[in-house]
Amino acid sequence: MDIQDIQSIKQRFKIIGNDPHLNRAIEIAVQVAGTDLTVLINGESGTGKDVFPQIIHQNSSRKHKKYFAINCGAIPEGTIDSELFGHEKGSFTGAHETRKGYFEEADGGTIFLDEVGEMPLATQARLLRVLENGEFIKVGSSKVQKTDVRVVAATNLNIPMAIEKGKFREDLYYRLNTVPIHIPSLRERKEDIRLLFRKFATDCAEKYRMPALQLTQEALIMLENYRWDGNIRQLKNITEQISIIENERIITPDILKQYLPNNNMTSLPTLYKGGREEDTISERDLLYKVLFDMKNDIIELRKTVKELSENRINVGHIADNQSLTPINATVITPMEEEEDAFVYVQDNDEVEKTEPVKETTSLSLEQTEKELICKALERHKGKRKDAAKELGISERTLYRKINEYQINL
Repeated sequence: MDIQDIQSIKQRFKIIGNDPHLNRAIEIAVQVAGTDLTVLINGESGTGKDVFPQIIHQNSSRKHKKYFAINCGAIPEGTIDSELFGHEKGSFTGAHETRKGYFEEADGGTIFLDEVGEMPLATQARLLRVLENGEFIKVGSSKVQKTDVRVVAATNLNIPMAIEKGKFREDLYYRLNTVPIHIPSLRERKEDIRLLFRKFATDCAEKYRMPALQLTQEALIMLENYRWDGNIRQLKNITEQISIIENERIITPDILKQYLPNNNMTSLPTLYKGGREEDTISERDLLYKVLFDMKNDIIELRKTVKELSENRINVGHIADNQSLTPINATVITPMEEEEDAFVYVQDNDEVEKTEPVKETTSLSLEQTEKELICKALERHKGKRKDAAKELGISERTLYRKINEYQINL
């Protein structure tokens, strides 16, 4: 497929950019369009995955048949089977008449299953049967029906990780992934950012009859070094915000940074794994978590010892008063911030005083704790609830720690 054909596809489907990875994805989509193979499109949210199923459908022999785009994550679990495969009258409460599902309606055409990773396991089993032999059964029916549908699926999840966690069927993954297409993120195609910004700024100017925005060289560099977790969708939103709100048409870094969240403004190399909760935690992160839990244990230990001290337990008289410790025991003296802690071990009638236990400095633990919290917040894009769940602490405790360490979100 030559460059002119690719440019023709871009113009037809309004795709902007010249990145080689983007061109390769378009080339694969056109090549696979003439077959009936299933396609799995993978890429981050906001990269434009929904355009590629249309390219496949419009360049196939099915282009004159129906095309359905279905967001699996937006359909409630209790009704998704009915939506996809239909139901019989009276099969459940509210089923007042027989209804055709998308797989029956799209016979001979194409179905695009967006966010297929959010599909319930029971529905995944039904989908696998359709992909293998074209058979499905309506909800509330025992009659097997046939359909001839081309399936294109898309997800922004790490499916292999979801398989390990038992949230996605491995056999369905391999059936869907006959032909994989990866859509590059915006930070993988930095040279296209200038073109996209210009396109969005021009469209907004024409729509609202105002001069188009222009970037200074420094602002362009800032734009290209931004992470763009929301990809093209985020870039478009920010461009439209600046176009409407700002009176100045020449955009400088000082203006631009007001619209870019600070937690993502970096030109330094960053670790990015492309997922959300499904991302694996590195060994270093696990070590941080152990240290974090260890500090919490130390705090709890201090509280316990302080309570023993307030109850006036005299450790020095343990040897003389056997009733305090009817069995061999280890007793720890109260830990104070400025003093060493001593451990007294009672063995039969002897009391031995061990060497002082130096309190571990809290500085390194606090640094480690802060870094762990920052990494968790970055992994979950600033969502405190999800970060707190990963760290094993309450959201209220996490909020207090953020204020304590002055962490900028």
